[in-house]
Amino acid sequence: MLAQLLEIPKKEIEEICSQLAKEYEENERGFILAKVAGGYRFQTHPDTSPYVERFVVEGQNTRLSAAALETLAIIAYKQPLSRMQISAIRGVDVDTVVRTLQQRGYVQEVGRDAGPGSAVLFGTTSLFLERLGLVALADLPPLAQFVPGADVVEALENGLRTEVDTSPQESSNESLSVQSGKDLPPAN
Repeated sequence: MLAQLLEIPKKEIEEICSQLAKEYEENERGFILAKVAGGYRFQTHPDTSPYVERFVVEGQNTRLSAAALETLAIIAYKQPLSRMQISAIRGVDVDTVVRTLQQRGYVQEVGRDAGPGSAVLFGTTSLFLERLGLVALADLPPLAQFVPGADVVEALENGLRTEVDTSPQESSNESLSVQSGKDLPPAN
């Protein structure tokens, strides 16, 4: 394609690219010109790739989604547990979320379930503790402080209920007057 664009023979393009690659290598650049899939591309020099990788991974400042935070909390408080157990608690499939948490370094495989299928069990990492500023999982706040008391739950439930009058109602004016105490006919 480059040969067509520059209207130069392909052989000449290959020689130029080869010379450039050699020059970059001699000058110890942080990138190389690599021959890939019948063409050329610039890529990180293999010697510098660990530094670039660390920069890319540590440079992720994107926030976790609500689903990821919820999943991470479940794993933190109930670990070790399998994807199926997490899914059962959340009520949705968590495969993608768990993969994201693994890629970010917050969860890792910590073992295998002894039950049928030997499911992979997940737990949190030291990076998770570091990001939360905790020394150990025991430093996580108790769940009880985030769960409302029985009196609050009861008040909420009562507030959500509507009173339904189940007595049969008649459509006459007298029935309305007796029920409400209003609209009584004037006294004679």
